[in-house]
Amino acid sequence: MWPLIPFRWINRRRHCFTVSKVVCVQQLHSSSTEFANIHYDGLYPGHIPTTTVQKALLSIGSGVAALQNPYRHDMVAVLGETTGHLALIKLRDRMRNDPEGYAVLTERPRIRLSTLDLTKMASLPDGSFGREYLRFLEDNDVTPDSRADVKFVDNEELAYVMQRYREVHDFLHTLLGMPTNMLGEVAVKWFEASQTGLPMCALGAVLGPLRLNASRLQSLFTSLGPWALQNGRCARCVLSIFYERRWEQSLEDLRRELNIEPPPVIPKAKKKT
Repeated sequence: MWPLIPFRWINRRRHCFTVSKVVCVQQLHSSSTEFANIHYDGLYPGHIPTTTVQKALLSIGSGVAALQNPYRHDMVAVLGETTGHLALIKLRDRMRNDPEGYAVLTERPRIRLSTLDLTKMASLPDGSFGREYLRFLEDNDVTPDSRADVKFVDNEELAYVMQRYREVHDFLHTLLGMPTNMLGEVAVKWFEASQTGLPMCALGAVLGPLRLNASRLQSLFTSLGPWALQNGRCARCVLSIFYERRWEQSLEDLRRELNIEPPPVIPKAKKKT
């Protein structure tokens, strides 16, 4: 008969194994970054070349870390870069086949505080895309400068597609009318998963609801979820829009152009502290 092993000992060993994987990935991430900064020989500034095995390790470790803490944006970013190659190719091709998307790929605009004219955006009328985007930033206390630069995508053009996806994320919050609380983030992830096909988005769409209470789960599954999935499938490619040229356009007109319906309900934004 096998000897009984204390349950607490099993849990402790399992926890140590999980933590060790996350620590190893973080060390690999940081050491690779330091190496890239000293010996730059990548496809683009900040690029860190990795083998298939290294990408697999990064995917597993970053996935575990992101599951434990969805607000670890650095780990979410690594997971997206190491698992999204095929989806990025499809998104790149959709952008190439769209005149406006092709212009974005050619000119490669970046969304940073340094590239935004906040004074002009604040002077725009209520209901315009630029004014409502600025309102979203202010109400939710977020900044476009929080988006990390791409490092692990081994193709210069695909790296920009991933960067553009990250930087338009807050535009999607504005277009979808979703705040940055957990329910709003999950609804946006359902839209992104349906729209982009990125594995990271699909994982967030599946695991995100585990952090919702019963009432928010009901709201997600009965109204917000089906709405987000349908709009993600039917909407025009959201990466193919040159948003920097649309500030004066009304939010409602832009939604209609993208074939995005207004949300059935709007979750309450988290309170400022």
